[in-house]
Amino acid sequence: MNIFRLAGDMTHLMSVLVLLLKIHTIKSCAGKSQLFFFFFFSGFSWTLSGEQIRDDFGVRLRICISLKTQELYALVFATRYLDIFTDFISVYNTIMKLIFLGSSFSIVWYMRRHKLVRRSYDKEQDTFRHFFLVLPCLLLALVMNEKFTFKEVMWAFSLYLEAVAILPQLVLLQRTKNIDNLTGQYVFLLGAYRAFYIFNWIYRYFTEPHYVHWITWISGLVQTLLYADFFYYYFNSWKNNVKLHLPA
Repeated sequence: MNIFRLAGDMTHLMSVLVLLLKIHTIKSCAGKSQLFFFFFFSGFSWTLSGEQIRDDFGVRLRICISLKTQELYALVFATRYLDIFTDFISVYNTIMKLIFLGSSFSIVWYMRRHKLVRRSYDKEQDTFRHFFLVLPCLLLALVMNEKFTFKEVMWAFSLYLEAVAILPQLVLLQRTKNIDNLTGQYVFLLGAYRAFYIFNWIYRYFTEPHYVHWITWISGLVQTLLYADFFYYYFNSWKNNVKLHLPA
């Protein structure tokens, strides 16, 4: 453990909390009685944290989160943490694994099954064929792994898949014209988490003997590079105090 690893873990955890907060906001602010009261007296559209809300009174929630990306992350954690009940590393490590496993599947469940959250999901825009990413990553894991065992192949597969899992989310953000603050912060924190891990690997390379993990390094570098364009527009938006937009 070092400061970069801890910063990466905490940033990753914050990204999950931001996404759960977004879902909770949708669940909490979409009560019909609240909306009816508001619209009856105001007669104007209401926007909360960038979400455009409409229900049976003409209000519809809109969430710029890709279900495809969330399904890929759930698969990433399910295949990476196969050792959670067999190999004990530390209490911290076990707790973090349980958090990421539980939160990823909970988010997928909410987006697929919860009445209000499901209705807010922009299915028409989120059309990236994400399952086409799974097979190439699996084939690559079968060829390039540190040891040809089931756990090691699944571990390599999870790294390759995580590197490209953000693609459906980035494509969705390019297609939508309304990127709210919470969604922007969520994607930024995901990218920052991986960037901190790169610093962690550099630190460990110079402080630990024989620390070489090419699969992890290359996958992490590819994943970080995919965020480069988003980072550029995110910081421009923050610097100029304007709404975040990605070029189509």
